[in-house]
Amino acid sequence: MSAEIRQIAERSKHASRGIASLSSEQKNRALAAMAQALAQNSAALLKANAEDLAHASGMLASGEITASTYERLKLSPKKLDEMAEQIRSVAALSDPVGRVLERTQLDEGLILEKTAVPIGVLAVIFEARPDAVTQIGALAVKSGNAVIMKPGKEVERTATVLVETLRCALKHSGVSEDAIQLVLGREAIQQLLGMSDLVDLVIPRGSRQLVEHIQATTRIPVLGHAEGICHVYVDAAADLDMALAIVDDAKTDYPAVCNASETALAHESIAQEFLPKLAERLRAKKVRLLGCGKTMAILGDVEPVEDWHTEYSDLILAIRVVRDMDEAIDHIHRYGSNHTETIVTNDDRAAARFLRDVDSAGVFHNASTRFADGYRYGFGAEVGISTSKLHARGPVGLEGLTTYKYVLHGEGQVVGDYRKGRSSFKHKRLPM
Repeated sequence: MSAEIRQIAERSKHASRGIASLSSEQKNRALAAMAQALAQNSAALLKANAEDLAHASGMLASGEITASTYERLKLSPKKLDEMAEQIRSVAALSDPVGRVLERTQLDEGLILEKTAVPIGVLAVIFEARPDAVTQIGALAVKSGNAVIMKPGKEVERTATVLVETLRCALKHSGVSEDAIQLVLGREAIQQLLGMSDLVDLVIPRGSRQLVEHIQATTRIPVLGHAEGICHVYVDAAADLDMALAIVDDAKTDYPAVCNASETALAHESIAQEFLPKLAERLRAKKVRLLGCGKTMAILGDVEPVEDWHTEYSDLILAIRVVRDMDEAIDHIHRYGSNHTETIVTNDDRAAARFLRDVDSAGVFHNASTRFADGYRYGFGAEVGISTSKLHARGPVGLEGLTTYKYVLHGEGQVVGDYRKGRSSFKHKRLPM
C-alpha cells in the first residue's frame, strides 16, 4: 500500500475533527472564499480545462468516451459563475450540524438528545464533470466533513487546479486545507477502498460498472446509484399537450445526465393519438426512437428495443405501449433503477396510486424527471443521487452527509437505582 495515499487519508481524518467543530459563521466564511477564488483563478482553470478537452478529443475519437461525456467536461466563464453561485447557495443553507433531531426526558434531570453530526471522511469518486468538485467541496465543508476526491482521468487537469484553488481558499480562511484533498489514478481508489479505519463513506458518481465494482470491493459503506433509468408514464387521463412537453424536457433538456428519461410508457387508450405527435416533436430534435411491437405498428419506422434495461445518456428514447397502470408499474419495477419516475395524468386517484406504489427515490406527478436534482430541490448542490434505501435516498445534500449521536444530560443518575426500583423512567418526548 502506498504510504502517500495512507498519509492523505490520515490528514483527512485529522482535518475532519477540526472542521466538525467549526461554527456556521466560520464555515460560511470559508465557502465565500471558495466562491471568490474561482473567479480569481478563472484563467488557470480554463487553461487546465482546455488541456483536458484536447486530451479527451482523442479519447472521443477512439470511442473511449462518449460525446455526452465530452460535453460534460467543458468549462466556460459562465459555468464557473454558476459553480461559484452553487457554493454561495450552499453557504445560505441552514447548518445541519448540531441540530437536535429528538429530545426525550428519561427522568427528572435526565435528558436524552439525538443530535446531527458529520459523517467524517468522505471518499468521492467521479468521472467527467468539473462542477462535481465544487459541489462536493462546498457540501463537505458546510456539513463539517473532510473529503478526498478521485476524478476520472479525462478531467484530472481541471480537477487538480480546482482542488488547489479550493484548498488555498480554505487556508486563507483559517480552515485546514486538508479538509479537501485529491488523489489520482485507479490504484489510489483501490487503496482508499481498503482504509475502513480512515474513510467513513464512499460516494461513487459514474457508470454502473464503476459503482458495482466499488460496492463489491470495499467494507466501507457505499452511497450511490448504479444507473439512471427513468420513466415517464402517460396515463389514460393525461393532458396530451402537457405530456408532450414533459417527455420532451425529460429526454432532451440534458440527455447525458442520470435524471433524463430513458423510457416513455403510453397507455394504450391514448397511444394512437399521442405517439405520432411525440415522434414528430422528438424527431425534430434529432431523437432516435426505439419501440415495442405496438409502438412500431403505430409509428412505422421505429427500431425495436433490444434491452429495456439500458441507460442511453443520449438523444435516444425507448417507447412502450402498456395496457394499464399495472403494466406500467410492473415495467418500472422490472427494468428501472429506482431513480426517478413520473406520471402524467389529470386523474388524482391514478396519480395517488402511482406515487404510493412506485418504489423509486423520486416519484413525480405532472413534472419532468429532470427536477430530481439537489439544486432544484433546494439543497444548494448535491454530492450525487442515491438509489439505495439506507441511509440517504435521492439527491444527497447536507442532511445526507450527516449522521447522529445520542447526547445524555444527567445529574448523577445511575442505572442501579432504576434496576432496583428506587427510580423509574418517564420516557416523555419533549418539544424541540
